[in-house]
Amino acid sequence: MSEHSLPGTPDVPLTLRRSGRARRITLRISQLDGRVTLTLPNGVGEREAMAFAQSKEDWIRGHLAKRPEDQPVELGASLPVEGRMRVISPGPGRRVVLEADQLLVPSGAVNARLKSWLKTLARERLAEAADTYAAMIGRSYTRITLRDTRSRWGSCTSDGGLMFSWRLVMAAPEVLRYVAAHEVAHLVEMNHSPAFWTLVEELYGPYEVQRRWLRTDGNALHRYRFA
Repeated sequence: MSEHSLPGTPDVPLTLRRSGRARRITLRISQLDGRVTLTLPNGVGEREAMAFAQSKEDWIRGHLAKRPEDQPVELGASLPVEGRMRVISPGPGRRVVLEADQLLVPSGAVNARLKSWLKTLARERLAEAADTYAAMIGRSYTRITLRDTRSRWGSCTSDGGLMFSWRLVMAAPEVLRYVAAHEVAHLVEMNHSPAFWTLVEELYGPYEVQRRWLRTDGNALHRYRFA
């Protein structure tokens, strides 16, 4: 893997990686962080890869221009919590306080405090939902793990462990509950068969709106940077 850049105003960083399975040069722009990656088959030189990138320059810059800018988490910025935007404001005391339109945060290390608070809130909401759905099917899970995953919103292991992205707490509550129902259903059906989706609907109800939202809008939750 090597780092290059496409010259211009501004320069566009490029990551070149090789893959023995690749049959041609492919180009990918991450919707999460805007990273531009060129995948090269073995035997293709970097000069050829850069020429390919230059031929796609207008396409690359067009896609990057449409991508929402990253949002640092800081005082005065807005952050979604349970599907509602809240303005991050200085607050008294030592705890983060959630109000209708504000997040009151004690001074000092605002983003670290908020990240910790969001993870705690996410665990509470996800455990509550998972407990409800697990009771409905007469099964139990072994643990809940929270991560900042980018490729999936949740997973279920063969030993009954549930993993969720803590960023789900920034989405609307019904989205979080759908993901909880989805992963709990895997305690019975470790697949995505028709029987699995029937069980998800029995647990949660109609889920297509929430599933579609995650596909079309979920990536926007990753634009909030807790540096």
